[in-house]
Order: sequence, then structure tokens, then C-alpha cells
Amino acid sequence: MSTSALSQPNGQGPATYVSVVIPVFNEVDSIRSLYTKLRSAMEPTGYSWEVVFVDDGSTDGSSALLRQLHAESDRVRVIEFRRNFGQTAAMVAGFDHSRGEVIIAMDGDLQNDPEDIPRLIDKLDEGYDVVSGWRAHRQDGFWLRRLPSRVANWLISRTTGTYLHDYGCTLKAYRRETVNQLKLYGEMHRFIPAILGGNGARVAELPVMHHSRRYGRSKYGIARTIRVLLDLLLVKFSLSFMTKPLQIFGLIGLASFLPGLAICVTLVFQRVFMVQTLADRPLFLLGILLSVLGAQFVSLGILAEIQIRTYHESANKPTYLIRQILDAGRPGSAEYTASREKKTPEIVSANGGLARVGEQIG
Repeated sequence: MSTSALSQPNGQGPATYVSVVIPVFNEVDSIRSLYTKLRSAMEPTGYSWEVVFVDDGSTDGSSALLRQLHAESDRVRVIEFRRNFGQTAAMVAGFDHSRGEVIIAMDGDLQNDPEDIPRLIDKLDEGYDVVSGWRAHRQDGFWLRRLPSRVANWLISRTTGTYLHDYGCTLKAYRRETVNQLKLYGEMHRFIPAILGGNGARVAELPVMHHSRRYGRSKYGIARTIRVLLDLLLVKFSLSFMTKPLQIFGLIGLASFLPGLAICVTLVFQRVFMVQTLADRPLFLLGILLSVLGAQFVSLGILAEIQIRTYHESANKPTYLIRQILDAGRPGSAEYTASREKKTPEIVSANGGLARVGEQIG
């Protein structure tokens, strides 16, 4: 992934094209005010920009209002789901259908402030791939929202190694090339910085404003904590053992098999040489159980290893990610020209495509 400087709106070349992705679910009272604030924040910057509203199966009239905004402004793009698929799916759809070099994700309930977007882009231009918003003065209840959030943020940071104060803040800035590599399922949107950071992206955090909810009610409750813990286990496995599953399953298997084997050998020795009965020794059954479980875990690790290798080799998918490639040779030399012609197709197509978008829309 590349971390080249973003084009500033100073009149020298096309300005950076910014896409603002906003998942929406039953936010009819907030949408127009949000778009007005977004336009007021973005137009003075000089950036070329668009806003991609993703209607996640709203039933309160949000769809009709979004279609009306689309008819009023050529900056508004709308993606309508057939039903409610969840915030992760909505964000993925927004990422896939956005056209900007920089992607800003934010909530549609007016709790995130569009005035923070230029600051996020400036921070991104310092060489980061992801800039995550931090609601330093969060306007939510302590016991049901802020306290569980602090515990979750601490746990996620310790588990993944990407330390942030606020994983739950949707307001984030991404470079296009980082989200192009994202594959999200379930409810993994809150772990995007951890996933990207675990794959080598440069992640920064920036305090942002946070407002109390003016309309409607929150779509989340304390029950989501269990789902976060389950998703965290999946993220940890994906980051640490996705390409080497035998190391985790084999370790668990050995930790079970070796004590079980030791128990069985000891009891058999006592039975053969010390003439002790095993009929009333439950410990012997425990030894057999641990040995069998250990063998099964090792076998599972071997099968997972074979499956992972088949997946990577059949899809021709590398087990590494490249930030950038520095070409050989000096500018103007034959070696330099040849190396430029062989440059990684992904990087060339990404930069070329974004330039064309800027020329057409910016």
C-alpha cells in the first residue's frame, strides 16, 4: 500500500477526491441536516467530493428523502439495500461503490461532526493509512455506553496490538488502497483499524467532536458486548494464525495430549509393576480423554493447514502485502523504463483510475 502525499486544493493539479460514506438506517429526521452540515464543511476546503448514502433497509421514509437529495445534488449517491443487512455490509457497499482517493466513514445520526473531516484528511496526509476518530468527550450515558466501551477498547487494543482509545467511533479516514484489500463479514466494521493495522497499515488517532443524539434512538445496546467478544476471537485468529493454523491447534493439542499421555503411562506402570487396580481410578479415563482430544486438535490443525495452503495456491493469493515497490535504475535509464513498465498492476490501475475520476468529476 502506498502512502504518497495527497493532492492539496491549491490550484496545482487536480485536488484529492474525497468520498464520504454514510450508512443509514431509519434516520429520516437527521439526513437533511447532516447533508447541509457536510456541504458547509466540505465546500470551503476546495476538495472534490461526493457523499455515498447507503440505505440499510430503512422503513421510516429515509429512502424517499435520500432519493430527493439525489435529485437535488449531483454530489449525492444513494445505494438502497433490499432489506437490513447491518452496518458492516452497508460500509462495505459504500467502500465498493465510492470513487474517492480518500474515504471518510461516518454515522448518519448527527453525533459525528462533518467539521472534523478536513482535520482527518490533514492527519492522513502526514503519512498514515488510517486515521480513527476518538470521541474524547463522548455525549453518552456512562454505565450502559461509555464504561462497556472503555473495557472493549482496552481488550481489543491488548488483543490485536493496535492501540486506540475509541474503536467504536465510526468517523474515520482511509486511503483508497487500504480499503480495497478489506474483506468484512458479520459485524467486523468496528475492527477495521485493528485488521488494517495488523496487516501493516499506519494507524493514527485524532480527537473529534461528539454530539448527543437528537433524533430517534440508538441501534445498539449492552447485548452487543457478547458479539464483540466473539468477533474479537475471529479477528485475533485471522491476524495471528490465518496462514499458520497448525501452530495454534497444534499447541492446544500438545497441551492436552502430553499430560494425558503422562497420566496413562503412569497408571499403566502402576498396574503392571505395582499390581494396582485401574477399575476404580477415574484418573485413567481423564488421561484417555486428554490424549484423544489432543490428537484431534493436532489433526484439526493439519487439516486446516492443508486447506489454507489450498486456498492461497488455488486463488494465487500471496501470504504478504506490499506497501510500495522502489524501482531499480535511474530515471531516464533503460532499466528504469523497463521496471516502470512492469510495475505492479494493482498500484498502476488504482492510481490511474483515481486520476481519471478526478478529471471527470473534480
